[in-house]
Amino acid sequence: MSYYAQHVFFCTNMRTDSRACCQSHDAQAMRDYIKARVKSEKLAGPGAIRVNNAGCLDRCGLGPVLVIYPEETWYRYDSKEDLDEIFEKHLKQQKVVDRLLI
Repeated sequence: MSYYAQHVFFCTNMRTDSRACCQSHDAQAMRDYIKARVKSEKLAGPGAIRVNNAGCLDRCGLGPVLVIYPEETWYRYDSKEDLDEIFEKHLKQQKVVDRLLI
């Protein structure tokens, strides 16, 4: 059994060259937003949900990205509303948000 039921990794990488990167889309603030939601709804911790920064996940060209384990589900997002949908559907109901899959 996994220590966490779900582990969410947000790419927050900032590249110094001209290539696309997630942090240019304010990925750190978006990660902080979801982490706060998880905590406020008391879904954080062992046996529950963990939200972490990740270094480059090498898919930055698709927009800001995150991956959820153990499902190995990759998402891209554009807004807090997209993250709210991932939170409500995937993290709380274990339903994939097809429109945001990569």
